[in-house]
Amino acid sequence: MAASELIQEDDVPIHIEADVTLSASPPQRVANGGPTRHASTPPPPPADAHEGKSRSKRCRLSSLLKQNQLINSLSEQLKRRCDYIKISVEEEHASLLPNEWWKTGVAFLYAFFNLVFTTVIITVVHERVPDKSQNPPLPDKFFDYVDRVPWAFTVTETNGLILAGLWLIQWLLLKHKSIVGRRCFFLIGTLYMYRCVTMYITTLPVPGKHMVCAPKLYNNSTGKIWRILRLISGGGLSITGSHLMCGDFLYSGHTVMLTLSYLFIKEYSPRWMWWYHWFCWLLSTSGVVCILVGHEHYSIDVVIAYFATTRMFWWYHTMANSPELRRAPNNFLSRTWWNPLFNFLERNVRTTVPVVFLSPLVLLSSCRQKYRMVEGGRD
Repeated sequence: MAASELIQEDDVPIHIEADVTLSASPPQRVANGGPTRHASTPPPPPADAHEGKSRSKRCRLSSLLKQNQLINSLSEQLKRRCDYIKISVEEEHASLLPNEWWKTGVAFLYAFFNLVFTTVIITVVHERVPDKSQNPPLPDKFFDYVDRVPWAFTVTETNGLILAGLWLIQWLLLKHKSIVGRRCFFLIGTLYMYRCVTMYITTLPVPGKHMVCAPKLYNNSTGKIWRILRLISGGGLSITGSHLMCGDFLYSGHTVMLTLSYLFIKEYSPRWMWWYHWFCWLLSTSGVVCILVGHEHYSIDVVIAYFATTRMFWWYHTMANSPELRRAPNNFLSRTWWNPLFNFLERNVRTTVPVVFLSPLVLLSSCRQKYRMVEGGRD
């Protein structure tokens, strides 16, 4: 006879089949001769059923334990792996492009010193400028073909102020403004230091009879100091009425600022903003041309200023954007006198600075946070 039995264990059905064969034993007779009845007790459960039940329970428990251990192990590994990737990216980014604002401050002091020193040299050179009544302007091919336009130099200084303002706004919105800022300050300081040298060693006569030069002070040191302060307060611009001295011709400081502003604007702005680049290029080019149209500088002043500015910018950024070039034995750019200053400013910058802008709201919130930290420190 075949019997089937369904055993429930923790709501998991386990179907066990057992074949049980009951043999009909012949009736036994007792003393009085009557046959005995069959025993009414059920037969004992087979041993295979108990063994199958315990074995399935053990297998189920072991499989559950293994699954839990596997899941826990995988989740822990995934968590550790995700945390490791996140931390490594942040640390790598911070180590390749450190802010180092204190170096930016040093570069700013370097530029500020050379700008102030330029005003001192202009004041000194002004005393040596030949009298235009006795020494006429030098012959210039551009002046032979183009007559002077009185308002042209005003266009030059207006374009320069627009470019400087655009670059200032763009620099404030850059994410890595500390690195870009110290590059800008270093180049400004170095170019104006070169200008001090060229102005002092060669003093050219005025390029046109129209130029009005302030009277010479000779040994009046107090008057010279006031002229220096006036020149600094007016930014060295003619439209502010602060620049009435002559002799600062070789080479053109206006050309330096016009060219350098455009180069930084183009280098640290996205390539898809071609319309912005063309607009700034027109401002820079028209400003440089108007210097010559206004007969405020000789052509050689503008040409030397252009070559000095562009070459310095390109040499510096070639080395800055190629970390492997700095250690190359055949790198002749490392023989420049300013290479130690370059290594000081760029030593920890080991990759090209990406063009990443911050939202003005993020910039304002960061400024507020820094202001609250300063106020909290004072309290």
